[in-house]
Amino acid sequence: MSKARRYGKTATSGFTLIELMIVVAIIGILAAIAIPKFASLIRQSGEGASKGNLGALRSALNIYYGNLNGLYPQTLATLTTNGAFMGAIPVAKAPNYHTDSSGETDDQTFTSNDFGGWEYDNNNGDANYGNVWVSCTHTDTKGNVWDTY
Repeated sequence: MSKARRYGKTATSGFTLIELMIVVAIIGILAAIAIPKFASLIRQSGEGASKGNLGALRSALNIYYGNLNGLYPQTLATLTTNGAFMGAIPVAKAPNYHTDSSGETDDQTFTSNDFGGWEYDNNNGDANYGNVWVSCTHTDTKGNVWDTY
């Protein structure tokens, strides 16, 4: 005879409906807390990738400038010719505002447009000659405007 029958109890196995509902409620609460944090982390990773890509572009421009004795390229696409300075123009990511883009606008006045992608000043007589920045007037997660990087 089993111990459960000896003491007057019947042997049961499994969970009650209340126990299962409590577990489901706890999982729901944890998911409600974790999902917004996860979305924020995804946005921050996109911002970090964009800042890293901007640094890579600026480095390639500086190498080009040094190799051509003080001249910057007419377009960013020149950096990718034969893979000499870059394999491809990286994408600019401005999460929640623009789609990822490696597009370029040549800005002669250093005024920011808001189309996503890159802005590049290729005007030899301009004080900002050779500068590249993210073409977005919105702010990142820290409140900094994208086109100030």
